Amino acid sequence: EDQLVESGGGLVQTGGSLRLSCATSGFTFVGYAIGWFRRAPGKEREGISCITSSDLRTYYRDSVKGRFTIFRDNAKKTAYLQMNSLKSEDTGVYYCALVPGCDPNLAWRYIIGSWGPGTQVTVSS
Repeated sequence: EDQLVESGGGLVQTGGSLRLSCATSGFTFVGYAIGWFRRAPGKEREGISCITSSDLRTYYRDSVKGRFTIFRDNAKKTAYLQMNSLKSEDTGVYYCALVPGCDPNLAWRYIIGSWGPGTQVTVSS
């Protein structure tokens, strides 16, 4: 079963930046959209960004729009989430997943494959 593995999280001060990576060795990466999700402490996991496979359209939750950038390198089977101007409310575990297309509401009933381990992002004030 295809699984994506996240990396790049860490502890950063408010206003700082991090770049998360999402990699897989699975052969289905190129044909699917990629979603980034966040589970903040005490909250449900929510979609925060998505990028389509071929035309690279991007979608963002309002809370991260203008600060986060999603992009992908299909040749490397890797997706990224560049996070700038981080705020304490960005703290959480970040996950990526293959998704059946980018939903403008960033909500999916299922993902393709299984969830990875996630990567912890902690923003301190």
